[in-house]
This record gives sequence, structure tokens and C-alpha cells, in this order.
Amino acid sequence: MTLFGLGFSAPWLLMGLIALPILWIILRAIPPAPVRRIFPAVVLLLSLKNDEQVTDRTPWWLLLLRMLAVAAVIIGLSGPILNPRDEGDAAGNGPLLVVMDASWASAADWRLRMNTLDGLLAEAGRDDRRVALIRLTDPQEPQFLSAEVLRSRLTGIEPEPWEPGPDALDRAIDLLPDENFDTYWMSDGLNRDGRAPLLEAAQERGQVTVFEAPRNLLALEPMVLADGNLTATLRRLRPGPEAEVTLEGHGRDPAGNPAVLMRTPVTFEAQALTTQIELSLPSELRARIERFEIGGADSAGAVTLPDDSLRRREVALIAAREDREGLQLLDPLHYLRKALAPTADILETDLKTVIPSNPDVIALVDVAQLTGQEGADVLDWVNAGGTLLRFAGPRLAASDISRDTEDPLMPVRLRAGGRTVGGAMSWGEPKSLAPFTEGSPFMGLTIPDDVAVNSQVMAQPDPTLADRVIAQLADGTPLVTRKQVGQGQVILFHVTANAEWSSLPLSGLFVQMLERLAVSSATAQPDIEDMEGTIWQPLRVLDAFGVPQDAGVLPGVEGPALVSAPLGPDLRPGLYQGEDRSIARNVVTAETELIPMTWPDTVPVEGLNRSQEQPLAGWLLAAALLLLATDVIATLSLSGRLRGAMAAGLALMLLSATPQGARAQDEPQADPAADARALAATSEVVLAHVLTGDARLDETAQAGLRGLSDTLFFRTSVEPAEPIGVDLETDELAFYPMLYWPITPDQPTPSSEAYAKLNTYLRSGGLILFDTRDADVAGFGSGTPEGRKLQELAAPLDIPPLEPVPQDHVLTRTFYLLNDFPGRWQGRDVWVEAAPPDAELIDGMPFRDLNDNVTPVVIGGNDWAAAWAMDEAGNPLVPLGRGFTGERQREIAYRFGVNLVMHVLTGNYKSDQVHVPALLDRLGQ
Repeated sequence: MTLFGLGFSAPWLLMGLIALPILWIILRAIPPAPVRRIFPAVVLLLSLKNDEQVTDRTPWWLLLLRMLAVAAVIIGLSGPILNPRDEGDAAGNGPLLVVMDASWASAADWRLRMNTLDGLLAEAGRDDRRVALIRLTDPQEPQFLSAEVLRSRLTGIEPEPWEPGPDALDRAIDLLPDENFDTYWMSDGLNRDGRAPLLEAAQERGQVTVFEAPRNLLALEPMVLADGNLTATLRRLRPGPEAEVTLEGHGRDPAGNPAVLMRTPVTFEAQALTTQIELSLPSELRARIERFEIGGADSAGAVTLPDDSLRRREVALIAAREDREGLQLLDPLHYLRKALAPTADILETDLKTVIPSNPDVIALVDVAQLTGQEGADVLDWVNAGGTLLRFAGPRLAASDISRDTEDPLMPVRLRAGGRTVGGAMSWGEPKSLAPFTEGSPFMGLTIPDDVAVNSQVMAQPDPTLADRVIAQLADGTPLVTRKQVGQGQVILFHVTANAEWSSLPLSGLFVQMLERLAVSSATAQPDIEDMEGTIWQPLRVLDAFGVPQDAGVLPGVEGPALVSAPLGPDLRPGLYQGEDRSIARNVVTAETELIPMTWPDTVPVEGLNRSQEQPLAGWLLAAALLLLATDVIATLSLSGRLRGAMAAGLALMLLSATPQGARAQDEPQADPAADARALAATSEVVLAHVLTGDARLDETAQAGLRGLSDTLFFRTSVEPAEPIGVDLETDELAFYPMLYWPITPDQPTPSSEAYAKLNTYLRSGGLILFDTRDADVAGFGSGTPEGRKLQELAAPLDIPPLEPVPQDHVLTRTFYLLNDFPGRWQGRDVWVEAAPPDAELIDGMPFRDLNDNVTPVVIGGNDWAAAWAMDEAGNPLVPLGRGFTGERQREIAYRFGVNLVMHVLTGNYKSDQVHVPALLDRLGQ
């Protein structure tokens, strides 16, 4: 029932308000108690005259106070509710399924979605409805739980930076329960294939209500580079009035600090769905920008990551002069300029000036000899990652460079004089190019029929020649050779850079070959054929909110999948690095269709600004108590019984009964239990485990750490206190040297605030032992539900590169000498932080110098807590194996736990001990 905008759960109690006028009359008829006076002599009463008159009626304001108190009690007991739902919205008391698109398009108003969902779950809880949740971007079998349990897990639910594809929607249909239920669909507003069958399946099981944001979705297509300028295309989901947004370019300033490097307004014309803007940015600024985004959009669809297609490489062109006393531009450079000008920034100066500017490529055209200092500078530059591109010519053919011994700046040894074919003084025909072989960077390029070679410099036969040839003529002689030098490479075209020795510089193949060698920037996405057999490693990936994150240990992606597969858990939007270039996979591309969803007329659609129901019974009953307390004080005052100490006591009682909720919201109150917990955790060494929500598993983890603490107490100088279970959302983590984190497939994902605490904990020296308990982490657990959950939980963490525990890792000898690390299971790999690249093995020493680094994470699946678990009497709780073999396995598990705790408390001090002789030798002692 709804009355005056308020709903009532027990409206029949409002009939009690009819009795208020009767109560008013009764109370008016009852006079207050008379004033009683005691005198020592009756005779005095005869002459007593009382000047004070006491009314025989209760004051009207006191009657009104009592009426208000009674009315508050009656209305409070009738169950008043502010913002009640309409009677037509009531869906009964049956099960409720919450379907969430949870895509990048939901991220912009994700907090509002969570607030709306929290209110809906609160209503479902008052109706005692069981609720399940399914995310279409990662469909899992829904489990119906109490609404309050699901509300407690909302903080761990996050959107994904991709859209639910047809396969995901089909899988969601298969996962729908067979029983009848109502559906709340939290829509992102985008139309996509597969929605209609899922909607039909949900309607067959009950009523469907859609919740959708009215906010207009914004998207940004990848930047396009043309004629040295960037073109940005912005899109919006629905037409509307003229609107202005801000396009921002984020990167790092010259000091290396994150900053907004570019900001420009962009205007959508009235009713326009797209708008474009052309940006003219200096190449240095363009190279610093790491992402473009629409300011305030807070969505991965409004962010685009630039790759090598937007970065114009700097290429220095240098040719020789007749006397080789200096360097200047000669005619052969004309062909390189024409080929590189559209996609590269060309530098034309001498080597002395070029090297400090650190270009991407230096092209030496028919330069035979470099001075000693020039050669040393160029070699250092190549070792640091530069690409030296050399072209042959008459001077190179006539010189003795790289004849007897291979020159460091030449990929192969050369024969004297070169070879001429197809000329006036030759009987041969011009040579054509042989098809590019597998493994060549030019594989897949089409060779024009008119490309022919008349002259070339010849390579000396050598055992390494075959590995360095990346293009050859039809007769098998090398046309292009390459070798790695440090982090860079040296490439030699065995023909000239002009059309004197071949027609190659006149063809489009010449430009394509330069692109494949990363000499110029490739402005188009590669074809699938070009990507065959390649693996691309993710560098940075985007979350649904458009925030870039380090890719961490995400696996590489096959080339064809990178350019053709849809985004999903196995292919996240981000920047991927190949051998010679980077490719960005962005959420929105020029081919992405943004079409608003149109729901059938039978489906009610509500906004996200839905007013939540607010029960008022508690407030009204509290107000009634306050009015009654005021009535007591007023009555005592009128009767003359309220005196000094009694008045102060009643006032104090009244103040103490005043609700403290408003003040508690303004001022944080100290939690004595939390303070005691923090004091206990900092007074002694305390081992902690992460609470998973699985009571049985949490009890096993507690018993396991208790058993390990007892073992440490009796065998080492470490005397731990009772272990503690920590809630990642509310508890401080800095007090604990180590966290044991058992993994279950259905444990909630921590919130972003919890992940921030975890990353701070790891960076400040804490250690987390991840235990999937499945004995299968050789591939980071991708083959089991626990392993997949571990990948999901660990993705936002700042985890360094990992490797299986090497034989010389300090963890194998911190306290005990160990070869394996069993728990309840044994024989699987355990992963720790990979050793630094500069970790060296000193002659005569059995272990590498690993400094004092403590691995921040240890990942395994041997179920160590079960092996360590003890009851209060010290008896093992979980049997291991049979007889002596099982007890031996338990003993090794305890030793691994001891080594782990000693490692996190003392670091790699054992590594320092074994290097004492070397340290003394260095000090000259």
C-alpha cells in the first residue's frame, strides 16, 4: 500500500491513528498529581493561604508531544518505506538471476551500476529471494545464494575490456538453470548478435527487467597517420545536441614522469554520430605519447594505444665523397628519400652529428671505410640497438673492406671487384629475384616481374653465410644479408641504392622491403599471411576503464590470432611486441559497429538512477522514544519533582540515547578489536592466510600455519604467535611478513582498493605464497579451475618475471638443504622471481650472486597447508601417503615451510656467506 509517497508493509496498523482523538480527550480529563505539603501542626492549616494555583488540565503542548509519540509508534510499526517500488514491479519471492554485460561499455558508469545493483539486492534480501549472478564477458555457472552473500561480493566484480561474443552468449544460454526465475539484466546499451536468443531463454523462465544507463557512450578509433599528421575519429552511440569533449594524449615528460602531453577540444555537431580532428604534432612529442583518450570517458573504448604505425622513424642518410675526407649527400640518396619521406623523418648530416641524436637507422650508401673514431662510435650505437643499413656501389666493390676478415660493421665477407651480368660487356642476362624463403623478413612479399639485377657485390663463401642471407637472386647469390650485433643489426644490400645496378629502387617492392626491415614505419596492419609462424608478447594491456597495466606474465599470442581473433580473455586489448615492430589491439576500430540496443516492448527498461527503497521504521521508533523521554522530563518538571542532580542525570540519559549515526558518518570511530589485532601482529612474528570465504579451507589454512609456527618455534629462533586470517578488503597487510593464499575457483576477486594494498605490500618486502592445491602449475595452472582463477587474481598484481626454482636458489638452503618442495602433493614445479640477468657464477663458488632480493611471490600447487596442518595437541590433521614415506614427505614439507619463512625474514644472507672468500679477495685481505 502507498500513501503520500510512502509504502507500508503492514498498513492495517495505521487504523490505530483513529484512536488518537479519543486518547486526547482521555488525557485532557486526567489532572496532574496534586502537590503534597507536610506541616507540623494542624492549626497552622487554618490560616494557610496558598497563592500558587495548579491547573487541573494537562497543558496542550504536553498532550501534543504524547500524541506525536504514539503516532510515531503506530506509523513505525506499520513498516513505512521511502521510495517504495510500484505494485506492478513486484516480481514475487522466487529466485532472481542478475545478468551483467560487464563489458568495456559498462565501465563509464560502473559505480552507478553497482549502487543500483546493491539496492536491488537489498530489496531481494527483504523479500527473502535467492539470487545468482552471471557476467556475459566471462560466463560461469550461476549459483543461487542469499542476497546478502552476493552483496558482500559486489566489490570484487569488475567489467572486462572486451564485449561478450556470440560464443560467450551461447555458453550463457547453456548455463541457465532449468528452474523458473526472474531476470534483472544490467545492459551496456550496445546491440550485438546473440542477445535475442538469450533474452528469449530468460523470458521463458520468468519476467525480465532491463537496467540501462541513459549516458551517451563515447568511443575513439585508432589514430591514422597521413602526410605527417594524425587524424582522430571520435564516435558516440546516439545522436544528440552539439557537444564538446576533450581529446588527450598521455605519456611521459622528458623527466620520465607521467603527464598529459596534449589536450585539445573536439566538437560533435548536432545529431552527428562521428567527428574528426587533424593533429599536427612534432615527431618527438608523438613518440612520447603512450595513449590517446577522451577525457572523462573512463572506458577502454575511449582509449587508443599507438604502435609503430604512428611512429615515424628517424633515418640518417649518409653517402661518400670522392676523397672521403668528409660526408655529403650524393645522388643515390634521392631514391631513398622518395621511398622513406612518406613514413620516416630523414636526417641529412654527418656521422659526428648523427650519433648523439640516436636515430633509429643510419643508411650508409656506398661508404667503404670509416675513420677509427667513426667506426667505434657507430659500433657502439649498433650494439645499443641501432640498425645500420648499407648499400653497395663502386667504392665498396673496389675497396678491401671485409675481405680477409669480417668487418664488425659488415654482415659478411666480400669478394673483390663484384659481378656484372646483363651489361654490354657481359654475355649473361640480368638476374631476377628468387622467392623469399621461410624465415626471411620479406616472406610473403610479391616480387614484380620487372625487377632485375645487373651488378652486385659478391659474398665470400662462409659457414655462416646461409644463416645471414635474407634475400637472394634466382642463381642463389646473396642480394640482402643481415647479422645481429649486440642489441642491433647490420644489413647490406649487395646492389646500389639507385637504379645503376638494378631496377629494385624503382619498384614498390623496395619500399615494402624497407618496411619489413623496420627502416620505415608500416602504416597498415599486416595481413594474416605475413603473421604466420610469429609470436607476439604483450607489453601493456588495458582494463575495462582504459587504464594501461603491465602485461606481467601473460602468455604470447600467435600472429594470425593477433590480427584476426576477437578480443577476449586470451587476447586482451593492449600493445604487443614482435621481432621488429609493435602492434596495438584497440577495443574500437574503424570496423566496429556501435548500434544502440532496442528492447522489445514486452521488456520494461529502467534507468540506473533508480531511487532505492529506504525503510523508515527504525527512525520513527527512535523518534518515539525520544519524544517519550522528553515527556518524562516535562511531566517531572511540571509536578515540581525535577531538582538539580535528577535533572542533570535525566539530561545525560537523554543525550546518551540520541542516535549517533550522523556523527559516526562524519568522524571515523576507533575500533578496539582492530587496534588489539594490530598490536598483536606487530608485537611478534605472525603468519597470516587470506580468507577465501570457504570455511573448511580457511580452517585448514589456519591449522596449517599453526603447525608451521610450532615447527619454527621448536627448531629455529623464530617464535611466531598464533596465525591470523586476513580480509583483503578491510585488514592492514603490512604487519605480516608472509601471506598464504589458497586458491579456490569461486572465491571473490578483490576490489581495486585491495589490489592497491597488495601491490604496496609486495613492493615493501612482503611475500605471498599462492597455492592452487591442484598439483598442476607447470603452465601457471592454465589446465585447472584453480589455475585459471590464479591467473585472474594475479593479473592486477605487480609480479616480476618468474622461473621454476633453480638448483642454486637460496630457498634451497636457507635453513635446510632441499631438492624439492612437497606438500600434500609432490613432484611439481614451484615458481619464484627470476634471477636478474647480471647474476653471475663466480669461479670456485657453487651459487650465483643474487644480492639481497627476496622473491615477492612463490607459486605452487602442492597444498602445503594440508601437509602442515596440526590440531591443538600437535597431531597431523591430513594423512599423507603411507607409513614412513608419507611421514618423510610431511617432514620435507615442514622443512620447505621453515626455509620459506627464514628466507622472507633474512633475505639471501646465505648467498653472501658462500661468497665471503671472493669478497675478502676483492678487499685485498
